[in-house]
Amino acid sequence: MNREEILLKAQHEGKEKDLADLEAQKSGAWIAYIIGVLLLITVDTVNGFVLHYVNRGADFALFSMAFVVFLTKYIRLRKTHELIVAVIWGVLALSMLVVWILQLTGVV
Repeated sequence: MNREEILLKAQHEGKEKDLADLEAQKSGAWIAYIIGVLLLITVDTVNGFVLHYVNRGADFALFSMAFVVFLTKYIRLRKTHELIVAVIWGVLALSMLVVWILQLTGVV
């Protein structure tokens, strides 16, 4: 295969993908996630001081999102550290789920 054939094949493979759009979407998703984390920390802090009570349902949702992100990265990349981070987020998400259920039932 010569140079021109390789270039032509590469052009046809990437024809349906707009790499700039994919990168913008990826960076936008990370920015949205970071802002979501900061807002959740703010809401939890204010609720803790004002109401002396923090609902862990939103924490469960956010930690579950992080778990899915890192689990997906592990499945695609097969990097051990991605799996370790996914497990940590998964344990945190399950912990928040348990606390949230205990809050809903009035135990906590």
